[in-house]
Amino acid sequence: MSRIGRMPIAIPAGVTVDIAENNKVTVNGPKGTLVRVLPAEMEITQDGSEVLVKRPNDLKKMKSLHGLTRTLINNMVVGVTQGYTKVLEVNGVGYRAQKSGNKLTLSLGYSHPVEMEDPEGVSTVVDGNKITVSGIDKEKVGQYAAEIREKRAPEPYKGKGIKYADEVIRRKVGKTGKK
Repeated sequence: MSRIGRMPIAIPAGVTVDIAENNKVTVNGPKGTLVRVLPAEMEITQDGSEVLVKRPNDLKKMKSLHGLTRTLINNMVVGVTQGYTKVLEVNGVGYRAQKSGNKLTLSLGYSHPVEMEDPEGVSTVVDGNKITVSGIDKEKVGQYAAEIREKRAPEPYKGKGIKYADEVIRRKVGKTGKK
């Protein structure tokens, strides 16, 4: 049995979970609503204040889908109750981030400013050299944070660029002069 897939998902107070046909799961909570169609092979049942996921057989594909399905539902429940955030840091001389409306403007040493528009359901807050990406959908938050980081990924010699707050950049030694 999948250790993760076997665990029940506790539904906190104020959250409703609807399981429609073809495993269309709708999770409603204080922060919003998330809808997702999950693999049809999995058997998703609600038992009081818990959601259980069962698999039909022990094929390798079913085993991997079992844990995935359970984790996706859990991420939806956590998203509508607490939400998700990713913090990015902008490091480098002259590198800046500004926010106006739902547009994020990044000055990253290019000949032009890089403008990015916040996707639906995701918001960004700029505080000095920190960019905080937050939302209820874990996938969208992570994807948008990755797209921002991609605009100028940190380089290993000076550490300039956009990095995650908890990311450690492996530094390299620069070239040395001739003797």
